[in-house]
Amino acid sequence: METGDVPRRLLELADARRVSLASLSRMIGKNSSYLQQFVRKGSPRKLEEGDRGMLARFFGVDEVELGKPRDNSFAIAGAPVRAEWVDVARLTLGASAGPGASEPDESAFDAIRFSVRWLRSMGLEAESLSAIAVTGDSMEPTLRDGDEILVDRTPHSVRDGIHVVRLEDNLLVKRVYASRPGVITLLSDNPAYRPIECQPDEVDVIGRVVWKGGRI
Repeated sequence: METGDVPRRLLELADARRVSLASLSRMIGKNSSYLQQFVRKGSPRKLEEGDRGMLARFFGVDEVELGKPRDNSFAIAGAPVRAEWVDVARLTLGASAGPGASEPDESAFDAIRFSVRWLRSMGLEAESLSAIAVTGDSMEPTLRDGDEILVDRTPHSVRDGIHVVRLEDNLLVKRVYASRPGVITLLSDNPAYRPIECQPDEVDVIGRVVWKGGRI
């Protein structure tokens, strides 16, 4: 890719993943205005190798799209470039498994790398995924305080399962029970917490929890 096309491509990738240039700058260890200056002012003139590699892994694209010189030594004309790994953004916000917590900052501060093949076997697309931390104990023993969860934001009709939801500006992780007409019930796995019943227009389902990771 021509050097002048790289800033435009970077903007396209950031818009598709709904992450800011400032968040991406911090992710690669630079000040928050670093990539903004690269895109708007052309400074630096090209991305450093390490930064380029980290961004390419995060977006799941070949480094050539972000300015790496193309090696044509053994390339087959027209052959598609496939990324074997993709980085899913870790967001600074947390989903409360407790009384609920308001957390407006949704910037990326890090990433977790997944196999593209594994994601596809699960029916998941990296562009629709985010990783966030669980806070609180209302979903124990299924989800514990500090666990990392993978949230699939692919739009779909509300169905039963563990979801991240927004209720009255609070971000929660709960089991969603939507089998009763006109009522959505948010259930905790910890019996110490009571169910929360609400109208469909009172709760915003952010995404379905499809994976968890944490300390043993």
